Amino acid sequence: MDWLFGWLTDWIKQGLIDGILARFAGLYDAINSEVGNIAANVGQTPGAWNPPVFNMVRTLSETAVIPIAGMILTFVLCYELIQLIIEKNNLHEFDTFNIYK
Repeated sequence: MDWLFGWLTDWIKQGLIDGILARFAGLYDAINSEVGNIAANVGQTPGAWNPPVFNMVRTLSETAVIPIAGMILTFVLCYELIQLIIEKNNLHEFDTFNIYK
């Protein structure tokens, strides 16, 4: 009776081992194919990956973000120039070279 129990446990163990190995072999193949797909997607340019979204972001940047940034930059530079002139005692001790700095 002991030999029957040993044979049955060996048969179950071998079946489990074969099933687990087959599952992991399929898992590794799936992971390798997904890594290949991801590598192909990462190598694309933004315009080639999703053209409608890229064009929308580009248009939004050109029509809204750049003009607003230009206005902010102009304001900051004018403010700094005014502060530079005011700092020099209302143009009494002002050198024109300070503007170029």
